[in-house]
Amino acid sequence: MNLFVKGIAVCLMGVLMTGTSAFGGEIAVIETTLGNIELEFLEDKAPGHTKNFKDLAKKGFYDGTTFHRVIPGFMIQGGDPNSKSADRSRHGMGGPGYTIKAEFNDTSHDRGILSMARSQDPNSAGSQFFIVVKASHFLDNQYTAFGKVIKGMDVVDKIVNVSRDSNDNPIDRVEMKSVKIVNR
Repeated sequence: MNLFVKGIAVCLMGVLMTGTSAFGGEIAVIETTLGNIELEFLEDKAPGHTKNFKDLAKKGFYDGTTFHRVIPGFMIQGGDPNSKSADRSRHGMGGPGYTIKAEFNDTSHDRGILSMARSQDPNSAGSQFFIVVKASHFLDNQYTAFGKVIKGMDVVDKIVNVSRDSNDNPIDRVEMKSVKIVNR
């Protein structure tokens, strides 16, 4: 019993000293042309989507892609490998060559939530993701929320407000220079 109490005390000290769980965990850092965005994952709510995002990031899949769809008052979307090309007609249509099964959960799509983009088929998500800039509860239980912005929401706000064309694609590229998975 005494060992158990000591273990709890060590965990609590870790929380007090770092402001996070003593077990830390990994976060994503998206370095964009407008600044950095840091994301923490909701691995307990969407383990498959979290693993997929981390795996793609670790392979460099997202590096050089853009936020190819920005809608003020709603969200920014990125993660399409086709967005590396100057041919805008293909932006929003690409993926990793596979899809993953939906993991709808009880996370509300509040400001700053990271969620997976998909087609009409709930099980069609692959690599494209979006970050909501305003509560969008109509997405709840329709799209898989798997993370949230913990730093850099001001950057998300800059991105969502850039000039865009009639397809909501930014006129000037907002590139993800790199997406890294790092320890907290």
